[in-house]
Amino acid sequence: MAERQAEVGVIGGSGFYSLFEGAPEVKVDTPYGEPSDAVTLGEIAGRRVAFLPRHGRTHRLPPHRINYRANMWAMKSLGVGWVFGPCAAGSLQPHVRPGEFVICDQFVDRTTGRADTFADGPIVTHISGADPYCPTLRPLAVETARRLGIPVHERGTVVIIQGPRFSTRAESRWFRTQGWEVINMTNYPECVLAREMELCYVNISLITDYDVGVEGDPGVQAVTQAAVAQVMQQNNDRLRRLVRAMVERLPQRRACSCATALAGARVE
Repeated sequence: MAERQAEVGVIGGSGFYSLFEGAPEVKVDTPYGEPSDAVTLGEIAGRRVAFLPRHGRTHRLPPHRINYRANMWAMKSLGVGWVFGPCAAGSLQPHVRPGEFVICDQFVDRTTGRADTFADGPIVTHISGADPYCPTLRPLAVETARRLGIPVHERGTVVIIQGPRFSTRAESRWFRTQGWEVINMTNYPECVLAREMELCYVNISLITDYDVGVEGDPGVQAVTQAAVAQVMQQNNDRLRRLVRAMVERLPQRRACSCATALAGARVE
């Protein structure tokens, strides 16, 4: 049914629990169990958009308990081709400041035990991980943010930790010395599951604070919860504007390699 279909999916991160006011919701059943919450279906610039809060609308799901496979299956079942994956994140480098956005181009997975593939057999599948984010959506996000005057870094590596605890100082310093820019708990396996579903996916990291390995640098202040909450609110307002402007500028058709990611990936 058309009213249960969408072109674009938005999976909201911490503090970003709604995109539409008063829009209809649908409950999606999947072979992998329940998604994080009901999916809200709305419209932006004539394009149907599905919104799902990653942690649930009351933030009841910690990062390691999110049913990532059910969430991505739900998006695919609704007809979604484009997926925006905003998330709250910390900075590992002094030049990446709270209040700025990073459109990541690489990730490092430091999680353990997460259900991170649909390819459980009997057909063995090896998708490419070289460039894990959509080559169409990444530049679109960067260009749109700049048009809106949002401070944005056009690339960066995000290291995904298991959570729910934060890093030790030693771990954080190690990540920083590798040159990685962003730290987060949810981007993996979300991005690779999207690729296995042949969906276009972009990570939009909202920098809310400096990680503990950066604190103590000149000009870097230790973060407080009040400061984080303030930055998140400012970022969420910007994020809504960015999402809406990106949807308005989306191509009519998907022409990137994401749509054919399984071609040649299966051992048959």
